[in-house]
Amino acid sequence: MILEPEKFRNFEHASWESIPAEYHQAFGSLTTQIIGPLLDAARVKSGMTFLDIASGPGYVAAAAAKQGATVLGVDFSAAMVAHAQQLHPGIDFREGNAERLPLGSGLFDAAAMNFGILHLGQPEKALLEAYRVLRSGSRFAFSVWASPDEAIGFGIVLRAVELHGKPRVDLPNGPPFFRYSDAEECKRALIAAGFESPTVTKVSQLWRLPAGDGLFNAMKDSTVRTAGLLRAQKPGELNKIREAMRAELETYTKGDFVELPMPALIAAGVKV
Repeated sequence: MILEPEKFRNFEHASWESIPAEYHQAFGSLTTQIIGPLLDAARVKSGMTFLDIASGPGYVAAAAAKQGATVLGVDFSAAMVAHAQQLHPGIDFREGNAERLPLGSGLFDAAAMNFGILHLGQPEKALLEAYRVLRSGSRFAFSVWASPDEAIGFGIVLRAVELHGKPRVDLPNGPPFFRYSDAEECKRALIAAGFESPTVTKVSQLWRLPAGDGLFNAMKDSTVRTAGLLRAQKPGELNKIREAMRAELETYTKGDFVELPMPALIAAGVKV
């Protein structure tokens, strides 16, 4: 597969410009669960300067600010920046590409990226940029989903597409979505960017969604690559995918809700 970094970036950017509210509604209660351990991995403390890279709705920046850090959030989507400013007034959010941060070198005491690396056409550049903007002795941490056999929500939708649809559709080619679900790959990437003493830990999370089509709707309306995959299916295929997902979700249904294990990995390293 030949990667298409620029096409992929444009595809991701266009999608994030249109779904800030939907993402917040569907994923907000899930992706915030890892923030405490993520900030711990970056060793964020009161009085530090902290950079939230690919800040999205600003959850990590807001949590760091509550811990007493001086915070900046950077995201390439103007719509996401506006949404973050609405959710967290008083915190500084700016437009900026994680692969080419519009910031000087050695400005921050800590930095983190919460699931943002999964949406970059050239994640290696983002890691190099994170290294550049940190001071010596600072730590950087990023989070990613565990593999789809553990992150059940992704496993369910991908199995349904594999069985009833077309798993290979015409979307811009980006890096493998689950590339960093491998702890050793996380460590290799951090070392390649210059970080030392890399660590990877797994964090348990539980996603609570409406029963029935809650997962289907979240994946179709609040994601980028998975949404593109679903929307590329023919109507008959999409209905079968939806039915297969509903059937598999019965195992995880409790009354009006489903509860899905969605563990994630936190990778961290230090700039010596």
